[in-house]
Order: sequence, then C-alpha cells, then structure tokens
Amino acid sequence: MIVVGLTGGIGSGKTTVAKMFGSLGVPVYIADEEAKKLMNTSKVIKRKLIGLFGENAYVNNELNRPFIADIIFKNKTLLNEMNAIVHPKVRAHFNKWVSKQTAPYVIKEAAILFENGSHKAYDFIITVTAPKDLKVTRLLKREPNTTKNKIEAIMANQWTDEAKIKRSHFVIENINLEKTQEQVKKIHTKIAKIAKKC
Repeated sequence: MIVVGLTGGIGSGKTTVAKMFGSLGVPVYIADEEAKKLMNTSKVIKRKLIGLFGENAYVNNELNRPFIADIIFKNKTLLNEMNAIVHPKVRAHFNKWVSKQTAPYVIKEAAILFENGSHKAYDFIITVTAPKDLKVTRLLKREPNTTKNKIEAIMANQWTDEAKIKRSHFVIENINLEKTQEQVKKIHTKIAKIAKKC
C-alpha cells in the first residue's frame, strides 16, 4: 500500500485539503488529532509529560494545551523533548491503523514531517502552501485568543514553504477552495494510477 505524507505550515489549510482527499474515498489519518487523543489517554505519555512540564501539564485529566503551548514555543529544547515522547506513540498507532486499511493508498496529515526527518518513511509527500499573510489571517480567525506574535513564533519553528517544496512530490497552493479541489483531484488521479500498478 502506498503511504502519502500530507504537510504544510500552520494556517496553510492542510486539514481542509486532507478532508478533500477523504471525500474522494482516501483513508486519512490526522496526526495532530490522534496525538491529542493519545496525550489524554496514554498513561505513559501522561506520566512523561508531567515529568517534563510539571503537574500543571494536565487539568481535570485533560492536557493543559495553552500552558504547554506557551512553554514550548519559547523553548525549542522542550518542544523537541515533547515530540520525542509523543511521536513514537503516534507512529506506532498510525502503523496499526495502516494495517487495517484496504484502499490503494492512504494519507497521513502531519504538521511536522521534514522537521523530524520522518518524510523518508513516505512514498510521496504533498505540501500545502499559502501566502504568509493569508495564513496569519486564517489563524487569527480560527483562534481569536492567539496573537500575531504567537503565530510567528510557531512559524519560526517550522520549515519554510520553499524548503518543503524542494523535497515534495506534489504541491497544492491553497488560496481558492475551488482551485484547491481541482489540484486535489489531479493528484488523487495520479497517485491512484501508480497504486494500481503496484
């Protein structure tokens, strides 16, 4: 089975694109959503995150996301340590999920693919891009409590679109939803054809 990585910077609209592939019948694994679930349900992850961030890491048995977000975007070392705790568990969960799929190909949508070197594990990589000002506008609308400075701090921790594009097999420019849908259909047709030959 062909495994496709779908990535893009914060605010690029990669989840929207993932849903478009899903509507074409492609099984899609949203890594961030699964990571959130695992951080709330895995006793091992909970114990390690409390060890890393202290008792405030969880409130009423739920991950204290604003508290952790505040810390990790100012401290790259802690961000990397958190990723080292969570990512292996998400990877194992994903592999289990893949083994249950029967479609010609699957997609894993993940914000961090190149940054942690996991891009080597995919047959194809799709990167979703959008102009920076549009990304910021989308994020301010989506998360009214955030600030432009916070968004830019997150962006600074991610690879630039240019760096991702160089290492991607396909690029989707997500500015206009109708045009994005057309790009998704074209890529879907190409990958489905390749998958049939495998």
